[in-house]
Amino acid sequence: MGRRVLDESDVRSRPSRRGTRPRTKQRPAHEDAARGMVTAVDRGRYTLLLDEDGPDERTVVAMKARELNRDRVVCGDGVDVVGDTSGGEGTLARIVRIGERRTVLRRTADDTDPYERIVVANADQLVIVTALAQPEPRTGFIDRAVVAAYDAGMDVLLCLTKADLASADELRDLYEPIGVRVVVTRREPDGPVVGVDALRDAVAGRVSVLLGHSGVGKSTLVNALVPGTGRATGHVNDVTGRGRHTSTSAVALRLPVPDGGLAPGARRGWVIDTPGIRSFGLAHVEVDRVLRAFEDLDAVAVERCPRGCTHLADAPDCALDAWVDEAPDDVVREARAARLASFRRLVEARASAERD
Repeated sequence: MGRRVLDESDVRSRPSRRGTRPRTKQRPAHEDAARGMVTAVDRGRYTLLLDEDGPDERTVVAMKARELNRDRVVCGDGVDVVGDTSGGEGTLARIVRIGERRTVLRRTADDTDPYERIVVANADQLVIVTALAQPEPRTGFIDRAVVAAYDAGMDVLLCLTKADLASADELRDLYEPIGVRVVVTRREPDGPVVGVDALRDAVAGRVSVLLGHSGVGKSTLVNALVPGTGRATGHVNDVTGRGRHTSTSAVALRLPVPDGGLAPGARRGWVIDTPGIRSFGLAHVEVDRVLRAFEDLDAVAVERCPRGCTHLADAPDCALDAWVDEAPDDVVREARAARLASFRRLVEARASAERD
């Protein structure tokens, strides 16, 4: 007898002990899913805005699908949802996909913590809110936040509050030379926040995340930018010099329509208020990614620095010092030296294990 040719009918599958239904890793395509933006996260429930500024704009509450159990959904994420997306009271949709993130702002608990925490996604700029007094400004924290923003590919805006209590000149001189835009605000006694118009212009049409220690005035700024929000404001402890947490979770708030309306295709912009933060670890940041924010230094380092160069002042054969010395005149040399000193200050903030 000749050998019988086998075909697919001869294949036998071992039945599952849990039933006869074949196991599969294929998931539904969910081609009818609606796209929304995550505006708030609260104990496993996600608030989404669908059809932003469109005729069917609505707010939907959703939970994650089982297949996304290990994936974290954060404020600013664009997600696909299925199920009941009507937004009616008591309805619950299901998040089945997380969209590609343009930017991701991350931090670690400290500089030795290997676990990254995503603060927000898809933000265009980081607004570092720092009080000039009560509590005192901490340049170490500002430096770390600048590093994290540059690492995420975000622009940086430094908002200095309480200018009625101290001068902003020193911090302005420290950060404007490295490309950080600075706005200054102050609070009039029993009056409005002066300087908030400059901040409003800076965040218009963009997604901006506000970050700072407790007590620096983030919630006050948010209430001025988005009237009627009612974010709770706190005070600074006279003994510790620290503020009390008034925001307990990140929340995205849409800016009001500007006077004169929106241009065709324009977006109002969003501000994301985050809880007050005490430390900002940078264990996830690599020095070379910080260097890319300094295009002039990066070009020199790529071409002339040895492999593995730390670019710090004690780094052997670092070409950045020679680049300063080769300046054609004293004015350029001074500018290059200040630029290099600013970069190294940020790198040292990355390397430091000190908690601010």
